[in-house]
Amino acid sequence: MPINLTINGKPVQAREGQTVLEVCWENHISLPTLCHHPDLTPVGACRLCVVEVEKMRGLIASCTLPATEGMVVRTETPKVVEERKFILEMLLTDHPNDCMTCESNGDCELQNAVYQYQVPWPEHKGARHNYPAGADPNPFVFTDFNKCILCTRCVRACAEIQGRNVWGVAFRGFNDRIVAGADVTMLEAGCESCGACAAYCPTGALTDKPSRGQARSYQMKKVTTTCVYCGVGCQFDLNVRSGRVVKVTSNPKAPVNGMALCVKGRYGYEFIHHPDRLTKPLVKKDGAFVETTWEEALSLIGKKFAQVKKENGADAFATLASAKATNEENYLIQKFTRVVMGTNNVDHCARL
Repeated sequence: MPINLTINGKPVQAREGQTVLEVCWENHISLPTLCHHPDLTPVGACRLCVVEVEKMRGLIASCTLPATEGMVVRTETPKVVEERKFILEMLLTDHPNDCMTCESNGDCELQNAVYQYQVPWPEHKGARHNYPAGADPNPFVFTDFNKCILCTRCVRACAEIQGRNVWGVAFRGFNDRIVAGADVTMLEAGCESCGACAAYCPTGALTDKPSRGQARSYQMKKVTTTCVYCGVGCQFDLNVRSGRVVKVTSNPKAPVNGMALCVKGRYGYEFIHHPDRLTKPLVKKDGAFVETTWEEALSLIGKKFAQVKKENGADAFATLASAKATNEENYLIQKFTRVVMGTNNVDHCARL
């Protein structure tokens, strides 16, 4: 049975188990969030998505509030807006004012919320954190916990998406901070360098080290493609600037993997423009390899195969398929071996 409620004077319907935030987003009612992400368990940590609900005391975090029959919700009352501005101002009192040089400028959810509510940078003479930026030696993830807002999205992404449980929250009060393992390096804590924590981070606290300084988000064109490293079929976005791939980012609409990627898929893109990469087929002439056309290369392969088959028979051939190829490619391998080469010498690396 649908659940009937009213949001900002508009009657809407919800499904059993939906939160008020989910209902708002589904009905194109904008609500700001920092700690919430649709892939992760809601925790109500940042309180930026608070709403007013009739017959309920105080302001309620909509990301953890179940929609109920007859509920009357208001999302942008003066009281709600004042509370959001206060939350953002408190976050800024302990946040570096370096948006101009921050890696996440233009792609920062905190920056977007501050802009939306026009929160001026507060003057603050109290204690501030001063963590060394880039202190963790991880080769792929750059850490700057001065920009951390303790949303715990990295903690939940590592635990719930990757199942690694590398990140956690340590200490108390003002000294609260995100740590890897028992406050060791990421690699010592079992990190696989998948970059999920950086992908889910809403600020510049965790960013991709190989692409730092390459381009702003608005300077890059995103091209959705499929990873070439194995047969799983993960999709992601190539971020291209001036004809060069400078970054890989998760595509939440990817049907196979969503936001999840392995270390090779997210960071193994530099081979694309490597100077040693072959871009044309080579054939050996007079003892040296020279560039040629695909037509000449394939014709030469065909002639050599025919010669070997004529001199030694079809069983001189064998093929080894791969679990890192797609099902379709493996089908073509065995088809080619049996029909064209005329042998059943087909094996697969997963059997060995």
